[in-house]
Amino acid sequence: MPKLVLLTAALLGLAAPALAQQSRNNASGVMRYDTNKDGAVDRDEWNTGQEARFKRLDTNGDGKLSQDELFARTPAAGNSILPSDRQASRQSSYFQRLDTDKDGVVTLTEFIAQGERNFLRCDLDKNGRIDAAECRQALQRK
Repeated sequence: MPKLVLLTAALLGLAAPALAQQSRNNASGVMRYDTNKDGAVDRDEWNTGQEARFKRLDTNGDGKLSQDELFARTPAAGNSILPSDRQASRQSSYFQRLDTDKDGVVTLTEFIAQGERNFLRCDLDKNGRIDAAECRQALQRK
């Protein structure tokens, strides 16, 4: 019995960092936009959050995002300073998807349009509100 208690304690000790990381991720995920703290993000909260995110990313304040601005805060894979080829390819593809008029920059309108598509994808029950579990479920669908 004492060995079982020690084993359980050891497993809990190993799991604690993972559980703490999961908790931090939930706070920085979709629920960071839940400004009224009701456990869900409605469309107004989402749009306000997306506009604020755009402004944070637009480091030169010109109302447009370059590819460098969009991915400046994205950590490179591993210990590299530069993104891997795969990561760079994904970033480029994503930027091209956002830049619908193909002028080489992403405007607030283009950014919000993608945000709206993301919101609709997560809103599985189509009630105009999303939460972390609903988004997780939507992202797991093919």
